Amino acid sequence: MRHLHRLPRVTGMGDVWITTKGGDSGETSLGDGRRIPKDHPRVEVYGTLDECQAHIGMARSLCEYPEVSAELCLLEQELGILMGSIALYPGLTCPNIGTIERIIGTVADVTGKHFRFVRPGDSTTGAALHVARTVARRAERTAVSLFRTGDLAGDAFQYINRLSDVLYALALWHDHLRRRDEGISETCS
Repeated sequence: MRHLHRLPRVTGMGDVWITTKGGDSGETSLGDGRRIPKDHPRVEVYGTLDECQAHIGMARSLCEYPEVSAELCLLEQELGILMGSIALYPGLTCPNIGTIERIIGTVADVTGKHFRFVRPGDSTTGAALHVARTVARRAERTAVSLFRTGDLAGDAFQYINRLSDVLYALALWHDHLRRRDEGISETCS
């Protein structure tokens, strides 16, 4: 199994554990200490990515293929760093887009580059990845306003933009392996 990245230590969190009670008035704190409304576009972006990460975790918990599971775990870790970066925690920067490009290339090598429409219900893991993909696309739509105003770095927007692509690819990879193992070409006829 590939060595997974160690998550960076987040500074400035103090003794926070679960409940800070600071959000009871409808505001939240960013990593740099500023308080903003919970419906601010920045919070919406990292909150939607958090939702996407949870769906990726669900898919990983269901995944029976270690090689796909390892890539899902890596994406979960990178999304944690990306969310921290968007939430303006000092020292956190956008993960390198190269991880996503490498995974997509791996999938192309395994499955081939033949386009076909997919049905998200070919497997439970694949369906969970397609849910994560649609949440990633929502995160991208939400991130556009921050990107246009210069409040979201170009590399972060590029990563968010490619996130749905890599999740689509991982769903293809998983379902390709499953069909191979079960000796079937299609699961929905």
